[in-house]
Amino acid sequence: MTARLGLGLPQNRQYHLGRDVPDVARAAERIGYDSLWVYERALFPEPAGQGLYGVPGLPWPDSYRGVAEPLVTLTLAAAVTERVELGSSVLVAPLHLPFQLARALATLDAASGGRVIAGFGTGWSHDEYAAAGVRPFAERGRVLDELIDVCRAVWGPDPVVHEGPTTRISSAVVGPKPARPIPILLAASGGRALRRLVDHADGWMPVAAGVEQVAAQWAELRDLAAERGRREPVRTVLRVNAVHSAEPRAGEDRRPFRGDADQIVEDLVRYAGIGLDEILVDLQSAPRDAQELKDVAAEVFEKARAAGI
Repeated sequence: MTARLGLGLPQNRQYHLGRDVPDVARAAERIGYDSLWVYERALFPEPAGQGLYGVPGLPWPDSYRGVAEPLVTLTLAAAVTERVELGSSVLVAPLHLPFQLARALATLDAASGGRVIAGFGTGWSHDEYAAAGVRPFAERGRVLDELIDVCRAVWGPDPVVHEGPTTRISSAVVGPKPARPIPILLAASGGRALRRLVDHADGWMPVAAGVEQVAAQWAELRDLAAERGRREPVRTVLRVNAVHSAEPRAGEDRRPFRGDADQIVEDLVRYAGIGLDEILVDLQSAPRDAQELKDVAAEVFEKARAAGI
């Protein structure tokens, strides 16, 4: 049941980016976390025409107002840490020009001594695609396919060559190179997305949307990997968005990962039994400031390890 533990960095608007990100990153490494993570939310539409996750009428959480740019946030953390891995959970990849994103990730990996994990997803917000999408929302899967190919080419040996619908590199030296092959992890739930993962990526980033559901998807992914002849193991990182409260939440209708540290760890234990490699816990939404985030992160880590995670 032992799993690596990661922590989400403070990107939300109650935090001071330049001061709190390095502070929390240093503290997390000292506490014992194995990795630090960022997520991407490019904008907050107002009024919100499209609901959260594309569900009509479902409001966007207020925490999505003013989310700090993910790679800038990771760079601040990289500069003050030595051991922890630095991951994206996730970058909405089709909002980025493939060549420029590949170079940025390679540079960060070289600077940090080989600690970057590239977590990609296709996103769901039509407003974000209207503002920053490389191609229209309907083409997001094809953009992600090409982006993965561009990253592999740019991170590989020179001369770099790529010919695709959005990126054309005839023959060029592109540096710096990453310190080691950067693992690419995908947020995928079924169908073509799982096939893309098995054939072209290094790992899977499921969201904690129910123990039985995640376990079933993990079994489906392993079966698909065997069916398609994949030999490399699939790295797994479970994404958990937790809302901490100082007092325990009572009642049978308590939502998972809502409550005090004991309740959050109780929920983590259920997922740890699936056998995934790592659990990323994002605790940043509820704390008022960085000090409270550090205190909660330390308590959750200590109790998780005591519970055998």
